[in-house]
Formats: sequence, structure tokens, C-alpha cells
Amino acid sequence: MTGRTTTYAALLRGINVGGSRKLPMAELRALMGELGHGGVRTYLQSGQAVFTAERGDEESLAAELAGAIRERFGFGVDVLVRDHAYLRGVREACPFPAERLEGKQLHATFFSVPVDEGRFASVGREGFLPEDYRLGDRVLYLYAPEGLGRSKLAVALSSRRVVGDAVVTTRNWNTVRKLEAMTSA
Repeated sequence: MTGRTTTYAALLRGINVGGSRKLPMAELRALMGELGHGGVRTYLQSGQAVFTAERGDEESLAAELAGAIRERFGFGVDVLVRDHAYLRGVREACPFPAERLEGKQLHATFFSVPVDEGRFASVGREGFLPEDYRLGDRVLYLYAPEGLGRSKLAVALSSRRVVGDAVVTTRNWNTVRKLEAMTSA
């Protein structure tokens, strides 16, 4: 590859969960290499990849990868792509005391489109305390002290009525920090 490259993280939604939509990370790395991306690395088995690209924007890169996965593996996967600057901004803008919380207590739900508080007005906050959320740039920060699996607020926030047709995917804070670090190189 020549020219200026940007480092991105690809966030794949709902793969390798519960035995369905299997996508081995070695095969994902190979596919992304075939698409012309460099420095492809994966993190965990749940759908995170870091790569460099000379061309494209987040939306076109996400669409290209989603199309290639559908063609190669025969199933659809929602994909979001975010660059290092965005991930750093998400970490820096976190409204919760991330340094004092366990990674399983804080989550970032990424959206394919900008979101405003009005979308979430019907959910409210009071009935879910001590759980809480705040909105950022295409991200919702979720504080769930008992973890995501026990979070009633996470269920309420993820309903189709609230998120509409947006592509959404959630990562715990440890993963957010790791992806930021991986995209910095």
C-alpha cells in the first residue's frame, strides 16, 4: 500500500454468539486482506478487527466488509467502522468515572447515525437507577453496575422503538479501550 493510510476498527454485530453465525477470526482477517486492507488484526472472537485502509470512509468501508461477509459466508452481519480519532474521542468524552469502574460495568453502544436525547425520552432514567446512560457522538454510554447481562436499562434502550433502523452494537469498556490502543499504532 502506498499513500496515506488510516487505522480503523471494524465492529461486527452478533457473530459467534450461541453457536450461530460462525465467522472464524482467521477467515475474517484473510477476507479483509483480500479487500486490500493492511495490518489486519482481530481482538477476541466476538467481532472486532483493526485494519488500515488508504481509501474510503467509515460508511463505505463498513458496507464493503458487510457485503464481502454476506458473499463469502452466506449470512448478513451489521458492521460499523470507526477510526482511531473517534475511539479516542469516545474514551475522552466518557461522562462516567471509567477509571474507577470495572470494564463490565461500563459499556459503549455505537450507532450508525447521530442520535439525540429525544429518541430516549420514553425510556426515562429514574426507574432503572442505579443504572444510567448518557449520549455522545454516535455513542451511548451505559453504566450497568451488575453488568450488561442483568441490565434492564440496556434492554429498554435497545428496543426497535428507541433505536429505529440504526445499526447498533455494544462493547464493554475494556474492549473500547483495547480497540483505541490497537488503532493508535
